[in-house]
Amino acid sequence: MLMHKPFSIVQRWKSFTYAGKGFFTMLISQHNAWIHALSTVLVIFVGIIWGISRLEWCWIILAIMAVWTAEALNTALEFLADAITPQYHPLVEKAKDVAAGAVLISAIGSVVIAALVLGPHLLEKIN
Repeated sequence: MLMHKPFSIVQRWKSFTYAGKGFFTMLISQHNAWIHALSTVLVIFVGIIWGISRLEWCWIILAIMAVWTAEALNTALEFLADAITPQYHPLVEKAKDVAAGAVLISAIGSVVIAALVLGPHLLEKIN
């Protein structure tokens, strides 16, 4: 029988610390995460400058979150796959490719969302 430990603020704090450590590990080890970081900062900056609405922020934040989540899961899968077998294996290659494809799907979706949200603001600025 599995016994649950009582709630602990210290343990919750440690969980956040581990999550932050994981995020920074991803950020320093994955070149694509640098692109995501730059894109995130740029889109947030533009959204603030152009004064996008609360609903538009919801879409932008959802898009940003989707890309970062996909990148984090892709990074975790890559680390696990490399730990299991550092040698080449065709199934590991396929798993890594599929995980990278998930990041691509979320990135493309995020670009579409950004275009739909920021595009009208851009047209307003140039007209």
